[in-house]
Amino acid sequence: MIGMIRSEWIKLRRSVVWLLAAVSPLFVAVIGMVELEKEADFPWVAVLSIASALHAMLFLPLLVGIFTALVCRYEHASGGWKQMLSLPVSRTQVYAVKLGMVMLLIAVTQLLLLLFVLLLGFMKGFGGDIPWSLLMKSMLGGWVACLPLAALQLFVSIAFHSFAAPLAVNVILTLPNMLIVNSSQYGPYYPWAQPMLAMMPREDYGFGAFNLSMETLFIVVLGSFCVFGLAGLIYFQKKSV
Repeated sequence: MIGMIRSEWIKLRRSVVWLLAAVSPLFVAVIGMVELEKEADFPWVAVLSIASALHAMLFLPLLVGIFTALVCRYEHASGGWKQMLSLPVSRTQVYAVKLGMVMLLIAVTQLLLLLFVLLLGFMKGFGGDIPWSLLMKSMLGGWVACLPLAALQLFVSIAFHSFAAPLAVNVILTLPNMLIVNSSQYGPYYPWAQPMLAMMPREDYGFGAFNLSMETLFIVVLGSFCVFGLAGLIYFQKKSV
């Protein structure tokens, strides 16, 4: 397992993936710098609302698709799956390491977002103490809510040899987020909407899927992750390479 993790790290460490991880947090900081006023009643909540609307609803689901496509790109080229599986490793280990790398990249993205939010607060002179509990709950919640989406996108990326096909599917399914989060019936169960539902400060929202408690949301998220993760693993176990 350690050798596999090291191998995945070597593949990714000089790729553009690290620049992509910073794009969305930087964009949120720029929008916040332009739109937010330091006299706002609750500036930290306001910047988290911007991050949820831009980052969690749009860019984060797209980044998950890009990350999963990138971690499978080398294996789809030149018989990479056969070479990897000829080593003394199980398919379960390969799948777990791939999924773990995707979640690591998402964690880096969330940490960068937290850093840019803090820098924005200092530059805009937000008053009062930093609401660490609110910030950490939002960032960690967004990361956890990406678990089912990462498992589902990894399933798709393993199934399709084309790099572009999984990304096209991801873009098409990300676009309806704005409508689906307003639905209390469908929003909580839609993997592309779950990161926004988890990151958005919920105190000021009482409509659509935001009526759902965080506890119920995470039960749905973890249940979806188990279903998608198991389905992807079973498919990978039976996939001919």
